Amino acid sequence: MTGYAVVTRETAGGTLTIELKSVNSRFLDLQFRMNDDLRALEPGLRESIMARVTRGKVECRVSFGRKAAAGAAQAVNAGVLATVAQLQQQVLRQFADATPLSVNELLRWPGVIEEAQLGQDNLPAEVAAAMQDAMAAFIDSRAREGAALQAMLESRVDDLQALVVQITPLVPQVVAHFQQNALERMQTALGPSMAAAGGALPAAVSRDEVLDRVRQEVTLYGIRIDVSEELTRLGAHLAETRHVLKKGGQVGKRLDFMMQELNREANTVGSKASAKELSDAAMAMKLLIEQMREQVQNLE
Repeated sequence: MTGYAVVTRETAGGTLTIELKSVNSRFLDLQFRMNDDLRALEPGLRESIMARVTRGKVECRVSFGRKAAAGAAQAVNAGVLATVAQLQQQVLRQFADATPLSVNELLRWPGVIEEAQLGQDNLPAEVAAAMQDAMAAFIDSRAREGAALQAMLESRVDDLQALVVQITPLVPQVVAHFQQNALERMQTALGPSMAAAGGALPAAVSRDEVLDRVRQEVTLYGIRIDVSEELTRLGAHLAETRHVLKKGGQVGKRLDFMMQELNREANTVGSKASAKELSDAAMAMKLLIEQMREQVQNLE
């Protein structure tokens, strides 16, 4: 699921900013963007996210803008300055024409100016508190998207249920119609053959026995094309899907399973369909289920 939150806190040492954003992913993928001096805080931040998020590609950015030290809080680091002077002398001995460093360049040399590290002892606690606020806003953002996805999924469930209700009464009619037509065609086909044989069949098989056998085969095939059981299971799966959506919580993996079951039943209805109405309904079901499946993979 997608989500976004940013929290900024003013601390004694400077400005702390935590930014969280996520995009859709079937699994949890965490990425952290922070300065090296804050890297030690990453395990705690990772635990905070994993405790409340199970899916999505989540990026966490942490920045800390330290306050500039003022007055006596600033000083020249004599050790670093001496080291720079020694390095400069070594260079000048080999390159006499080289230009010595200016005062401005020396003062800008990393580490020459010592700045007060205000509030560093409290920084981990400040980061933890800011992370809690950021996570709360982040979860709220994802919850709003989840509510929209829930409405969409419930709408598709209603459409699927309507299709099941629409074609359920057609199934016995389709099976009976098929059996009647098949039986009539069989009788018509057997009529000329039996007449050509003088009304007798090989192995002294009577016409009634042949017709009984035909009826048995037609009945068995009618059973094989009957999708009543599949439609019943579809209705049960749809009811369970609706229940899972209303229950809330972490439903992503459960709904993944329900989409597999719905798709299996819809495929069976399509493969067994012996009428255009059933085939069209099965195709419409599969399209709706695919739309649901794409969104379910984004749910927490």
